[in-house]
Amino acid sequence: KGFSSTFTGERRPKGDRIFEALGATDELSSAIGLAGEFSSEKGHTFVDQLHKVQCMLQDVGSNLATPLSSAREAHRKRTSFSEKPILELEQWIDSYSEQLPPLRAFILPSGGRSSAALHFSRAVCRRAERCVVPLVQAGEADPNVAKYINRLSDYLFVLARYAAMKEGKEEKIYIKPEP
Repeated sequence: KGFSSTFTGERRPKGDRIFEALGATDELSSAIGLAGEFSSEKGHTFVDQLHKVQCMLQDVGSNLATPLSSAREAHRKRTSFSEKPILELEQWIDSYSEQLPPLRAFILPSGGRSSAALHFSRAVCRRAERCVVPLVQAGEADPNVAKYINRLSDYLFVLARYAAMKEGKEEKIYIKPEP
């Protein structure tokens, strides 16, 4: 009948922004899974990190599916989202960034299949962020969830560049067309 239940048991329309955010984070996990498969074929060591990110996205989904306006303390405790995964992402970003040449131009999604799939994942991540932020602003989700998604898109961008570099693939840069 066009309704679904949150973790708290509350019935909401399927078009509710909670389900929109849940769908976007599920798509993000799928995109990361595809990027992980391409990266695994190339022997990248960061594939385990991508798997860990997918697991964290399950926790993101649990938090999103538990609107704070209807959650009891037991729900909140079970689906809380800490700052620790955000700090871990930041460490990963710093580690890969140190190994990359400086960014001197706008990069187009490219650099081989692993890199392109990671860039696609980053774009899906940005959409998920646009769905999650209003929930946080409305007090329905933990602010750390939005921070995690925000840092995740940065991680995916840096990782895409790193994958291209490791595979010896050229990143295509934006060139303004002649008028």
